[in-house]
Amino acid sequence: MLDHFGLYCRDAAVSLPFYRACLAPLGIVVTEEQPRFNAAIFMRPGSPIFWWLGEGGAEMAAQAGRSRIHLGFTARGPADVDGFHTAALAAGGIDNGGPGYRRPTCYSAFVLDPDGNNVEAIWQTERRPPAEP
Repeated sequence: MLDHFGLYCRDAAVSLPFYRACLAPLGIVVTEEQPRFNAAIFMRPGSPIFWWLGEGGAEMAAQAGRSRIHLGFTARGPADVDGFHTAALAAGGIDNGGPGYRRPTCYSAFVLDPDGNNVEAIWQTERRPPAEP
């Protein structure tokens, strides 16, 4: 069901080393550094689910009705992503990035839910077989 999730931290110089240390015994490691975002991607090797952790500025501070959470849900193909986006907007969601390819092997769409959470539907061919027509 889940593809990935993201979390902002106040100080990546403190949080990233902490999580590297405490998650390593669980077999969860950094698989990608993202210095541009003061962030890293954590995964358990072999798992299809990853966690993005990065530094957020004041705009990411928790506020009533606004969360710092990002959820990515796995889609079976581009048509599912399109359907997710259409249904979310019809149900009161706010467009936060329409359906499209973000990379040649990644097709996704983003909406903000009624509480302001960033929710994504994503189809990634590099991590799973392509959907059947």
